[in-house]
Amino acid sequence: MSDLLRNKVVIITGASSGFGEDAARLFAKEGCKLVLAARRLERLQALASEIQAQGGEAVAIPVDVVNRVDVDLMVKSAVDLYGRIDILFNNAGFGRLDWLENLDSARDIETQVDVNLLGVIQVTRAALPYMLKQGQGHIINMSSMAGWIAIPTYSIYASTKFGVRGFTDALRREVSPLGIHVSGIYPAFARTEFSEHSRPAAGRPSRLESLRRLTMTSHYVARRVVKLADHPRRVVILPWWYGIFIAIEYLAPSLIDIFFARIFKMRNKA
Repeated sequence: MSDLLRNKVVIITGASSGFGEDAARLFAKEGCKLVLAARRLERLQALASEIQAQGGEAVAIPVDVVNRVDVDLMVKSAVDLYGRIDILFNNAGFGRLDWLENLDSARDIETQVDVNLLGVIQVTRAALPYMLKQGQGHIINMSSMAGWIAIPTYSIYASTKFGVRGFTDALRREVSPLGIHVSGIYPAFARTEFSEHSRPAAGRPSRLESLRRLTMTSHYVARRVVKLADHPRRVVILPWWYGIFIAIEYLAPSLIDIFFARIFKMRNKA
């Protein structure tokens, strides 16, 4: 248990499953006070009860991050309960992966942008004034390797995650002189409920799906989130060696184009 994290007030969005759920358990073991936020109240309440039964402190608040009233109420409730916000883990998100022309305009495109990008911005905007008043705090934004390297069938998802990366970098430069850390975490494939739901029905190359054999566990990513909260950094790439692909993307992007063109050549034969 880290003395630096003990009694810290942590807001976690998307806490009902995946990285958020696992991070909640780990933050609780560090002695943090947790505000668990997501749309699925029953799952949040079950998680909060589990943490409380083990001697931790957690409260469940139903939140749809695209609803500003929900967001403002959640942040205000956290401050009313605990008097401060020390760590905000922006984790809520989902994916709809398919060829662009197959995506539904409202359900797959607009909602994905609303949740993955605008949700991160609005929750941060609501929490930031309290951190500024405190003169300290840490905002951790869950992005994705798709925020560095755009993959075919990830057109909208990658757009949102590139946006999260830009937002994270700009915000860090705004508030770091004021004592507030802003970090981005960028995992590649990981085994979560999210990854199962984000798979399209058909049409993606089996060779791309085979990369999932290299996936990390949700628990591993969550442990890195907690470590990041304990030792703030600008960027965390998971796994670290994906940084090689990012370097190739910037130094020789045509190689990445060729790589994906070969993997997705089946589309041209359809």
